[in-house]
Amino acid sequence: MARAADGDARVSRVLLFNKPYGVLTQFTDATGRATLADYIDVPDVYAAGRLDRDSEGLLVLTDDGRLQHRIATPKHAMSKTYWAQVEGEPAAAALQALRDGVTLKDGPTRPARVQRIAEPPGLWPRDPPVRYRKSIPTTWLALTLREGRNRQVRRMTAALGHPTLRLIRYRIGAWTLDGLAPGTWRELPLDRKPHEDTRR
Repeated sequence: MARAADGDARVSRVLLFNKPYGVLTQFTDATGRATLADYIDVPDVYAAGRLDRDSEGLLVLTDDGRLQHRIATPKHAMSKTYWAQVEGEPAAAALQALRDGVTLKDGPTRPARVQRIAEPPGLWPRDPPVRYRKSIPTTWLALTLREGRNRQVRRMTAALGHPTLRLIRYRIGAWTLDGLAPGTWRELPLDRKPHEDTRR
């Protein structure tokens, strides 16, 4: 953890990173797959929570163990917003089911905020691109969750018959992807304390 200029107070480093598709949320991999080390050369920072290799978007890294725990632990209920491109066109009943909670193998999910959206403006192309089927349309959804089960968004949409084709995490708490191209990161100013959004 970095020290302040006076050498007394300890200050945290917080990095926001736009993780590309296919990158592991770790700094090493014995099989040679892409990792955070291919993009971030900052010592002693670690990812606060995970983002699947086949998902993209916002990842917070920090050298502060307490902050890392706060972001990664579901009981703290730090909300996260995802953009999901799903197969088909979910009916109103399917969207309401996502809002009410979907029963998965590990139990029902908490209620989520869900809305249909247009393709996010300025969205970068994915490499490799999503496989399209001409006969089946796709729909973009914005989902906000306050829990962090393994592959939760993908499992929720699949349970309703609309598999997720592309998944991008847009927001964690009050931090967003805005201004971050894929594969780039920025460090937050030291006076920017982590805070939660108040939207429900």
